[in-house]
Amino acid sequence: MHQSATDPRPRVLHVIQPVDGGAARVVTDLTRAQVAAGLRVTVACPDSPLTAALRALGADVRQWEAARSPGPALAGEVRRLARVVEAVRPDLVHAHSAKAGLAGRIAVRGRIPTVFQPHAWSFEAVGGITEALALRWERYAARWASRVVCVSEAERRTGLRAGIGGRWSVVPNGIDPERFHPAAVDTVRAGIGQLAGVDVAAPLVVCVGRLCRQKGQDVLLRAWDTVLRRVPNARLVLVGDGPEHARLRSCAPESVLFAGAVTDAAAWYQAADLVVLPSRWEGMALAPLEAMSCGRPVVVSDVDGARESLPPALASRCLVPPDDPAALAGAVAELLLDPLLRESLGHQGRRHVLSTHDVRHAAQAVAGVYRELLDGGPADAGPRAPGANRGTGRVVPTEYRESIHS
Repeated sequence: MHQSATDPRPRVLHVIQPVDGGAARVVTDLTRAQVAAGLRVTVACPDSPLTAALRALGADVRQWEAARSPGPALAGEVRRLARVVEAVRPDLVHAHSAKAGLAGRIAVRGRIPTVFQPHAWSFEAVGGITEALALRWERYAARWASRVVCVSEAERRTGLRAGIGGRWSVVPNGIDPERFHPAAVDTVRAGIGQLAGVDVAAPLVVCVGRLCRQKGQDVLLRAWDTVLRRVPNARLVLVGDGPEHARLRSCAPESVLFAGAVTDAAAWYQAADLVVLPSRWEGMALAPLEAMSCGRPVVVSDVDGARESLPPALASRCLVPPDDPAALAGAVAELLLDPLLRESLGHQGRRHVLSTHDVRHAAQAVAGVYRELLDGGPADAGPRAPGANRGTGRVVPTEYRESIHS
C-alpha cells in the first residue's frame, strides 16, 4: 500500500510476534480502530493468518521473519526489522510482547517514539539464568521505550518490583461486546458439531487458550478427577492448540474433549456453563473477559490482571491460587452444582465488561498515549529512565488530532 510523502496523517508501525493469542488480538483491534480513525497503520509480523486479517482491515503489512522465542537468529531479525523501519519511516513504533519488544527496541533504540507493551513480562515465563538474563534486559531496554503500556495495574507493579524503570501507562484489555454476547446454551451446543454425542444437559466446562505451560491446562486436568467425583456427568473442552497438546491428551480422561484451534471462540463461551482459565502468569487474559461478555461465569487463577478483570463481588467465588488443583477443583465443582449462582455471576460479569472492558475504551486510551508522544504533550514531562527519549515534538495535524483522540 503506497502512501504519499506529503500525506500528513501520522504513521504507526506495530511490531508483533507471536502472531496468535491475546497480543495478536490486541493488535487486530487496535488496527481496526486506528485505520477507522484515519491513521496510516503498518504492521510488521511473520507471515501467518494474521497478515491476511490485518490487510483486510486496511493495514499495510510488512513481512518480518522472526521466531517466537529469542535465539541465535536474533541479530538477523533485528537487521530485517531495522530495514522495515527505514522503509516505513513511522512516526511511532508500538512493539507487542517480549520478542517484538526485544527486536523492536534494539532496532529503533529510542530514535523514534516507541511504545512497548509486554502483554505479560518475559521473565515470568522462564527460570534460572534465562530469567536473570530476561530481567536484566528489561531493566536495560526501558531506556528505549517512550512509554511502557501495561494491560493491568498488577502487571505494572510486577515491573516496578522487578526494578524496571520508565514511563508507564495502564490500558486494561478490552473486547468487542457485540461479537461476544449471550446466547441460548442449548441452541449453541446443537450447532457445534464437536459436541455431537455429548448430553446437551451435561454440565460443560470450557477452557480457551494456547495449550502451553502458561495457560495451566495441566493444572485443570489434575483437578478434573476431583470435579468428576462431585459432578460425574461433567464434560471439559480444551479449545486451542500448542506445544503441550500431545502431553495433555495423553493424560486426559474420556470426559475431556480437545477442540483444537478455532478462529472464533465465541460459540464455545456461549455453550459453556462455566469457563476456566488456570494460568500460571498473565498480564490480563482476554478469555475471562470474553466469557463474561457472553454472560458466562469464570474461574481464573489469581495472577496479574485477574482481580482487575473481575467485578469485586466475584473474587471470592471466581479466583483461586495459581498451580493449586485442589482449590481449582473446589471452585469449579461448587459452581457446577449451583446453576442459580452461575446465572447471577454471569449477569454481573457481563455488566462489568460492558462498563470497564469495552474494546473502544482501550483503543481510546492507546490513542491518548500516541497523542501525548507525538505532540510532546504534558504526559511526556518528568523523570524517566536514563537515555530514554522524549518524543519528537512532532505536531500532529489539527484535522487528525480529534481522530487520534476519538
